[in-house]
Amino acid sequence: MPDKNLISMGSKSFEDLKKINEYGAEYWSAREIQPLLGYTQWRRFEDAVKRAITSCKQSENEALHHFAGVGKMIDIGKGGSREVIKDWPGIRKKNEEKQ
Repeated sequence: MPDKNLISMGSKSFEDLKKINEYGAEYWSAREIQPLLGYTQWRRFEDAVKRAITSCKQSENEALHHFAGVGKMIDIGKGGSREVIKDWPGIRKKNEEKQ
């Protein structure tokens, strides 16, 4: 049964956008959840993510355990490449036991 408190956008919800890495940790792409949180511009959402990282650090948590910046590389010819899309997959640790 879906949680009625989860925000959804059309047929998409946080759970629909969840990914699981090779270690079993759940995470979400910032670019994918941006519209669910009401942001229409990446630059404004990226500012919010940066503030969340600062808050994480100020509360003496390791920000890299929760936020890992990534980017997409594109080929630009003659064997070169450059980063064109930045993203922040927010990582949530997997619960070992569900209660």
